[in-house]
Amino acid sequence: MLAFIVEKLEWSDESLGSIETPNGLLRLTRGLGSGLCVRAGDPPGTLWAIGDRGPNLKVGPAIDLYGLSHLAPLRDIDGAKIMPRPDIGPAISELRIDGDTVRLMRTFALRDSHGRAISGLPIPGGASEEIEPVFAIDGATLGADPSGADTEAIAALKDGSFWIGDEYGPSLLKVAPDGHIIQRWVPKGLEAFLKDARYRVDAVLPKIAARRRLNRGFEALAISPDERWIYVVFQSALAHPDDAAHERGRTVRIWKLDASSGKVAAQYLYPLDKPATFARDGSEAKWSDVKVCEAVALAHDRLLLLERISKTAKLYIVNLSPQFETPAAHLKARTRPTLEEMDSEALHSNGVRIAAKTLVFTTDEAPEIDADLEGMAVLSPHEIVLVNDNDFGVEGAQTNFWRIRFEAPVFASESQKRPARKRSR
Repeated sequence: MLAFIVEKLEWSDESLGSIETPNGLLRLTRGLGSGLCVRAGDPPGTLWAIGDRGPNLKVGPAIDLYGLSHLAPLRDIDGAKIMPRPDIGPAISELRIDGDTVRLMRTFALRDSHGRAISGLPIPGGASEEIEPVFAIDGATLGADPSGADTEAIAALKDGSFWIGDEYGPSLLKVAPDGHIIQRWVPKGLEAFLKDARYRVDAVLPKIAARRRLNRGFEALAISPDERWIYVVFQSALAHPDDAAHERGRTVRIWKLDASSGKVAAQYLYPLDKPATFARDGSEAKWSDVKVCEAVALAHDRLLLLERISKTAKLYIVNLSPQFETPAAHLKARTRPTLEEMDSEALHSNGVRIAAKTLVFTTDEAPEIDADLEGMAVLSPHEIVLVNDNDFGVEGAQTNFWRIRFEAPVFASESQKRPARKRSR
């Protein structure tokens, strides 16, 4: 790794109001660290950021931090979330880096074909499409919304439009420059549950995508420089063929999609690091805790990925050469054994090669950088900016931006042969 300088940029979260609770005020702030990108042709320093579904809490913190003891019956519901302000949904923010300061230029909501802001409520699903249960702050069940989305990744196109990655479907949203949703690509079979969505829905993605682990859909998304290809990375191993598969999974799938049709042009397997190598996260971390949270396309079939648990995040360069493409049969849900079931020996015997990756940076060498990094953008061959997800401030976290400056071009092949040194300020 190259020597680098870490610089924390000035930023102040936007207040979204507060809610009275038995243990004091639950203060809400703008969440915009779920995904980050730059757009070719924009003025230098311009960033585009996406927030997720809106303010939400796990049941435990809602009770322990805010004294909401009436929610105790919800503790045993797998994946249950409390949404104290369901009126606050997905939104895009335009940002500008000005010297050592990040400024908010504007924020606009994602909107349906009627101009109404969409919600962050989960979409409906069937027996094979696991959907996260959500509740209001008073404990009432919040219904599903066929137009809802949990937005976690963003790519900005030259014509002003965007591709947005969603965890619920998982799905991809094509969004116009003004924020209205042009269309949504979903896994085949899911379109029947979204027939009442207030925008166009196309079932063009392989059905197997719906086997994503709960709350672990498309969180990493990138567009090729020529905008012909979309790269999406599942956050975790699929729960395929069963719910225990993600616990055994040591790899995650990368899909290269035709940006005009959504057809999978190639599938690759990205190898996850052993949990014990994420030093700041401790010895009790599990394989299922490791996830991929962000992607940048450096060139055609060359990605920069952000892999993390919570406190430790690592940046890897991955070259998606043809030798790493998986056999096409593994895009079918009925193929056995599944990629998630196979160990390294079985993968090899089935003609599957795992993609190689090269470490560029780890926050274990920069402990001043926050936990929960989810957004990443490349500013130049020497500079990267990282941002954490503050979860709308529901547990008191603040958004922080970090600029990493390398001593030489980050993407030069010879850079990996130099010894790592660290300087910070």
